[in-house]
Amino acid sequence: MDSEIFEKLPPTKLFFRCAVPSMITMAFGALYQIADGLFVGRFIGGDALAAVNLIVPIIMIVFGFANLIATGASVRIAVLLGEKNREEASRVFTFTLKLIFLISCFLGVLGLIFAESFVRFLAPGATEQAIEYGITYTRVYAAFAPLMLIYHATDNYLRVCGKEKISMWLSVGTQAFNIVLDVILIVFLGQGVWAAAFTSCLAMALGSVITLFMFRKKRMDLYYTKGRIKRAIFLRILANGSSEFFSSISMSIMSIVFNFFLLKYGGTTAVAAFSVIMYVDSIVGMLVFGMSDSLQPAISYCYGAGLMDKVKAIFRRVIVGAVVLSAASLLFMFFAGQYVAPLFVKPEDTELLAVSIVGMKLFSLSYITGWVDMCFSSYFTALERPARSMLVSLFGTLIFPISALCIMAPLLKLNGVWLSVLISCTLSAIFTLVLYITIRKNFELEKTK
Repeated sequence: MDSEIFEKLPPTKLFFRCAVPSMITMAFGALYQIADGLFVGRFIGGDALAAVNLIVPIIMIVFGFANLIATGASVRIAVLLGEKNREEASRVFTFTLKLIFLISCFLGVLGLIFAESFVRFLAPGATEQAIEYGITYTRVYAAFAPLMLIYHATDNYLRVCGKEKISMWLSVGTQAFNIVLDVILIVFLGQGVWAAAFTSCLAMALGSVITLFMFRKKRMDLYYTKGRIKRAIFLRILANGSSEFFSSISMSIMSIVFNFFLLKYGGTTAVAAFSVIMYVDSIVGMLVFGMSDSLQPAISYCYGAGLMDKVKAIFRRVIVGAVVLSAASLLFMFFAGQYVAPLFVKPEDTELLAVSIVGMKLFSLSYITGWVDMCFSSYFTALERPARSMLVSLFGTLIFPISALCIMAPLLKLNGVWLSVLISCTLSAIFTLVLYITIRKNFELEKTK
């Protein structure tokens, strides 16, 4: 089986074998998001950029349902493959794909029916043009929901099967296709927000069709099969994926709350500036997340195979990588932000440009501790410790951020909104390290028994 590389390769070689393709994929994905933001901001306008930022939390909530199943199943599947139980792993794989498809169809229908209600609820104080853009963007995504969510799952399953390079090239290919369509529809044909949503959805739908075809005829460790899974296994899948699901949901809720504060202290301009910051931040977040997530199957496999020393060795390399990436990103955003922000803003919109540059400098400080949550939450999930991973998500993406925002924003206004991210990341990092110390003690006790 291809997944046996997780057991056979030494930790450092395994780290680069898994992390590099995933990070290339994430980097290209971040570049695509930056390009997408550039097209929307420069060729459609600030209202369109604000609209996309207002709708993204809802889209992330929808993707969260797919991640709940896909992430939880990936952990269970990797453990089963580590135990050499390919048949049961394939049964879990097939069942979860069917379930994700049904969920995505239901959510797509809801999006089509309630698009206007959702957008108007999320955007109090936004311009009418931004609201209209948001409704259009939502409806296009809702129409494509059944095929988009499947792609997130099948990409996870490719990496569980040890097909990191295939996953990388598929992601790069679909994102390149997306950018080409953006150039044609938005730049040359002058189409609006619907085109930005359409190109993203079409690219993901194409990725879904290709990956679904690849699992046919037992060509990989996972294949389509019949039969149901046991209730206990399904509940374990939900438990394993619960932290990622809650993280996605709470981050989306936090984005909504963040937007409320931005509208209060800076209006639509502040929301648009936040969009610019998030496009740049996506590079950092995607690289660190991609690195941590790419090693999750390896950690789960080795855990299932009883190789705890190798599990620890892999995770040490993840931490070193995250620290290096975050430090480089802090320096880049703090010093180069003034040169990057103009790419997303029309030259005449000087107010938006000024707000974006200040926001970037203050927001970049969060990279000092922001990497901790992503690494350790992924580690807890890989070891089937959903309670700890859930606590990291709960405090790191909701409780600490909202508390910091409510304290800092009234004191420092818009600057307080940007600095609240640093405060919440630091508190969350301390809390997460305490949870890690407890799990290490538990493993040491288990080892002595």
